[in-house]
Amino acid sequence: MPVVEQYARAHIVTDADDRVEEERGAVSVALRYDPAEDPRAVRVGLPPGPGSREWTFSRSLLEKGLRAPAESGSIRVWPCGRVQAVVEFHSAQGCSVVQFETKTLLRFLRRTYTAATEPAQSVSG
Repeated sequence: MPVVEQYARAHIVTDADDRVEEERGAVSVALRYDPAEDPRAVRVGLPPGPGSREWTFSRSLLEKGLRAPAESGSIRVWPCGRVQAVVEFHSAQGCSVVQFETKTLLRFLRRTYTAATEPAQSVSG
């Protein structure tokens, strides 16, 4: 099955190191789905800097959170108005709140479901 990688523009707010820092403008965040590793999971890679980390969580949490607030462990997802969605990550280092355009996450999810039914090959975009 193919791997899906997609880069998305997002706004990040983090409270790492006991101080609140907000990125100026949008930054590139990596969205990744590898059905060979775990067909039920997606990954979100935050860019270098405070709060930098790759988070793995259930694809269904992301999908549910685009319609209504959803939570699993240290990760929360919820719609924010009509065109944006928020993914909130908690760790011992602090909290990172990532705001995406909903259509970007929907496109990524569609690609993951398509990839899960295709023969093995690499899918990028």
